[in-house]
Amino acid sequence: MENILRPLIVIGGSIVLPLLIGWATDLLLRKADERHTDTPLWGLLRRARIPYQVVLCAAVLRGSYDEARLLEEYEVGIGRVLTLVLIGATAWLMVGIAASVVETSYSHYARAHRDPARVRRVRTQVTLIMRVVAAIVGVVAVAAMLLTFPAMRAAGASLLASAGILGIVAGVAAQSTLGNMFAGLQIAFGDMVRIGDTVVVDGEWGTVEEITLTFLTVRTWDERRITMPVSYFTSKPFENWSRGGAQMTGIVYWQVDHSAPVEAMREQLRDILRECPAWDGRHYGLDVTDATASTMEVRALMTAKDADDIWTVRVTVRERMIRWLAEQHPYALPRVNTADAVLPPGHVDGRAFRDGSAYRRAHDTPRSGDR
Repeated sequence: MENILRPLIVIGGSIVLPLLIGWATDLLLRKADERHTDTPLWGLLRRARIPYQVVLCAAVLRGSYDEARLLEEYEVGIGRVLTLVLIGATAWLMVGIAASVVETSYSHYARAHRDPARVRRVRTQVTLIMRVVAAIVGVVAVAAMLLTFPAMRAAGASLLASAGILGIVAGVAAQSTLGNMFAGLQIAFGDMVRIGDTVVVDGEWGTVEEITLTFLTVRTWDERRITMPVSYFTSKPFENWSRGGAQMTGIVYWQVDHSAPVEAMREQLRDILRECPAWDGRHYGLDVTDATASTMEVRALMTAKDADDIWTVRVTVRERMIRWLAEQHPYALPRVNTADAVLPPGHVDGRAFRDGSAYRRAHDTPRSGDR
């Protein structure tokens, strides 16, 4: 009877007790979250309740399994498995707690600062910090798991003896990866590009959606994703439309006839912008910037608060101005002239005359073909 009750009491107690402790802890966190609504820390910590219970269960089982006297011939293997589970669950719990603390700090910072650029910069930094912390904790956890095996401890001395050569070989083999990792840290803390920035890369316009230690993802206006190594942004030029403020100036060009009413176009541009909600009201203008033998180039400038609004303003101005010209001033649209050229005064059939009498005599003299 003792051989049956002892394992049930030890193993059952090792499972039930952590579950009760986990439930009580979760209840306390829930009440703290309801009481302190100004901080999301307690609600975020509740996400780590599963690894917390696994840590408790693995620790209690590891410490009390010897008393169960169950499967004694496999006691060493079971103890090692429980140790591995305990190490992995502890790493999982540490990452969850660190993520909760970092996310809470970012939320407080985002509420306290109104500058979107600074908020995006901090968001990029905390994201990369969390990735670095997760990577370090993961490496340490894997190393701790390997050290639980005697063979690994015995091989440690020989590995340390050849650490210099292995380091050189690994450095050469992982040169690109290490370069991207250092470039990711440089982007995070050098404030070159942030999550949410509007950038133009290789002629593609989009928004930075994700930044990791090795790659960066840009979401284009047509919802495509461009993934590129972060080292690109430290070695090649690119446009960052969100740097130093999101306000932008847009340009629209038209090719019109020389007879186009420029002053009326200025007034029409003003009326169009006043009716466009995306225009921020800072500035506008219309000028003739070039002329050719058949047309002249008219350029319009307008401003908006960000890249999305400047796109809306540009397409609105372009469409409504062309429609207004077609309806009110169709002669101002570019066309191809097919009429005969008007000769200067005093020219007939390619001949020039000094005075009007010579012109009349030549004009009145009958030609041989008319006789």
